[in-house]
Amino acid sequence: MFFKQRAADNATLSYLFGCASLAQAFAVDVVAGDEDWFIQQADNAGAVITQVIDTHVHADHYSGGPELARRVGASYGLHESNRGRVSFDFAALREGQRLTAGNVVVDVLHTPGHTPDSVCLLVRDLRRGDEPWFVLTGDTLFVGAVGRPDLAGREREMAAQLHDTLHGKLLTLPAELEIYPGHQAGSACGVGLSGKPASTLGFEKRFNPMLSMSRAAFVEALTADIAPPPEDMARIVEVNLRGGVPALAHA
Repeated sequence: MFFKQRAADNATLSYLFGCASLAQAFAVDVVAGDEDWFIQQADNAGAVITQVIDTHVHADHYSGGPELARRVGASYGLHESNRGRVSFDFAALREGQRLTAGNVVVDVLHTPGHTPDSVCLLVRDLRRGDEPWFVLTGDTLFVGAVGRPDLAGREREMAAQLHDTLHGKLLTLPAELEIYPGHQAGSACGVGLSGKPASTLGFEKRFNPMLSMSRAAFVEALTADIAPPPEDMARIVEVNLRGGVPALAHA
């Protein structure tokens, strides 16, 4: 397996990974303007990007996922709950769905809470074994923090849902599993994010303060300290729902 993490200026973390021997790759949470980087890195690895995924419809940055998918002829995936909301064709991802790129296998976990459509991606490298190696957690779980619950409104309801998602899905996975989130320190998508761009589930269980709280305490804590919404959030969401890329992203 080859694996690349891309840090964007707005503290977003994007990913390119796949199977070099069978020349196939995934691109995840691509930021508009970074499409050339993904194409070049895939070419350097001798692979073709066959699947592009956004872990949710982003509210803090313009997505480059649809544009990258068009340029390389890949499928573009979002959770199936976006049917009727997104105004372009996409591959509808569902809970438990398995995606493959050569020897690399991705299982889709529907993890609502930050947004209703959030997914995490559980990754295996079959050349190493059938056990999961790492999970891309999007904006559901960060290093040292969790995702904000207010972007879809109903912040207390969404905070409770996020607690259920974390404890019912992610925290049931093996402790040694590596986690790679969608943001690091400096993002508006959570409070208290670490500048370290990766962790393990076991470390987060021990040291992430949000993961040891009761459901009621979690909801109170998460809704008591919500940062201002991302700048131009409504415009960004509208563009991402159309699958467009503003010219300024490529300036």
